[in-house]
Amino acid sequence: MRYSPLLVRPMKEELTEIGFTDLLTTEEVDGAMKDIGKGLTLVAVNSVSGVAAATARPGVRRALEDCSSRPDRLLTVLAEQETDATARMRSYFADIPPSEPSFALFKDGELVHFLPRHRIEERNADTVAADLRSAFEEFSR
Repeated sequence: MRYSPLLVRPMKEELTEIGFTDLLTTEEVDGAMKDIGKGLTLVAVNSVSGVAAATARPGVRRALEDCSSRPDRLLTVLAEQETDATARMRSYFADIPPSEPSFALFKDGELVHFLPRHRIEERNADTVAADLRSAFEEFSR
């Protein structure tokens, strides 16, 4: 289901304002994933859900604040809006069932950590931030 661009703009801006690149097409996803190379890449599968608004987006914002192990690249797709781009992004972690919101962390192009909705929805933003920071630190070595 696609929403009005006016409705989803603030949901996207919460991530783009902190450095995420919003991927709108399958070509943009493939190009971004082809170029992830060395280092850490965090992918946020964004959502219009209350879980994304209350926990996921605030959690990732907190995780990235003053973080010495901040990922080199930040990418995002909006699940309910850019459905083709989201499906293509999910193909890069195809063994994991679709989940939004969610976060996928890649190191040197390989998926090393995944935070699915069920590990976001029953927690608060600070706990999600701590989980993400821990993953950033573990895999930045």
